[in-house]
Amino acid sequence: MPEAARAVAGRVAAGCVLLGAVAVTVAVGAGPGGPWRGYVSEAGVSDSAFASTYRMGVFALAAALLSLAAALPVTLRLAAGLLLAGAAGTVVSGAVTCSAGCPLPPFEAATRADLVHAGASIVAAGVTVLAMLVVGFLRPATPGLRRVGRIAGVVALPVAGVVALGLLTVGQGDLVAGLERVLLVVCAGWGLCTALLLARHRPAAPGPDDRAVPGAREYAVRDERITRSRTSV
Repeated sequence: MPEAARAVAGRVAAGCVLLGAVAVTVAVGAGPGGPWRGYVSEAGVSDSAFASTYRMGVFALAAALLSLAAALPVTLRLAAGLLLAGAAGTVVSGAVTCSAGCPLPPFEAATRADLVHAGASIVAAGVTVLAMLVVGFLRPATPGLRRVGRIAGVVALPVAGVVALGLLTVGQGDLVAGLERVLLVVCAGWGLCTALLLARHRPAAPGPDDRAVPGAREYAVRDERITRSRTSV
């Protein structure tokens, strides 16, 4: 993909991150658990007042991951593939809503939809964290992309681990709810910063000879034509 097209994809990704984050934040704030309690996904249950807003935000975030994958340079194919998997998981997470309270085993009885939704959400978050680590610690990325990826990855990886451990040991509660929000904020922040870096398209700079003498290229072409005309005579 040309650099200009990658820059456009980066701008689209940044816009989708902002749109999705705002929509999800509004829906969660008005959801059953309020802004700080319960799983974020509870804002998407059918009896939630802002369920449609939540799903719109989730689909916007899926579009952001897809656009971000398109904007990444060719040298980061692995990260792009992870983001594509994350986009697919996010779409499933938004399309299949959980039941009231989003119950999960081993502490609660879960429906098939609950398991599908939770599995897709976990995959989406997990591969996004892996993508930021790939970008942060692989040399093909630019220094700016590596810096953002490393900072976000160092924060997100332990938070994701504690969330997974909390789901298995204590179940739903304020601890898991708070850490889930931290993880999502880090993922959204990484996506936005990375998209903005990729959105900066810089046209190729002129060669050093062209910068040193204004019109040097035109003079060279004219001299070449004069030489050819003299030779032909």
